[in-house]
Amino acid sequence: MAATRHLIELGHRRIGLISGPQDLMCSRARVSGYRSALEEAGIPLDETILRRGEFIPEAGRVLALELLQLEDRPTAIFAGNDMQAFGVYEAARSLGISIPEQLSVVGYDDVPPAKWVGPALTTIRQPLIEMAEEATRLVLKLRSETVDNIRLDLATSLVVRGSTAAPPTP
Repeated sequence: MAATRHLIELGHRRIGLISGPQDLMCSRARVSGYRSALEEAGIPLDETILRRGEFIPEAGRVLALELLQLEDRPTAIFAGNDMQAFGVYEAARSLGISIPEQLSVVGYDDVPPAKWVGPALTTIRQPLIEMAEEATRLVLKLRSETVDNIRLDLATSLVVRGSTAAPPTP
């Protein structure tokens, strides 16, 4: 929700989404957050700018090419992970679309290369180390006792870098 909300706050109203596979809970959660942010802002959901694919750069590239060649293309794209976002960068580059002047891009995960691409990628940081530590504690706990219905919530955070800006003026 934070990624889409950030783009809305910048003035974007036509925000494309490239999500991961439907069978992954994280993909469904990111789509749900996207939909909630649009609804909260009173922006109608446009299914024509939603795409699903694998969490790899090539999927991001192919799906972004589809979105960016639409007659009424999005002014921003929220990618389901940073790898897909790197593919969005390549698609934009191949079409002569500059980031963030003509297209804003947000990823998810905050993988180390995200701060080194040009421009540096705005992304959602997941506390991956904390997640691994909690998973290890849980596995060790499960070895010695029975535990029912475990849920851990670890906060994500928006990392604003150079890949987002206000939409271009018509």
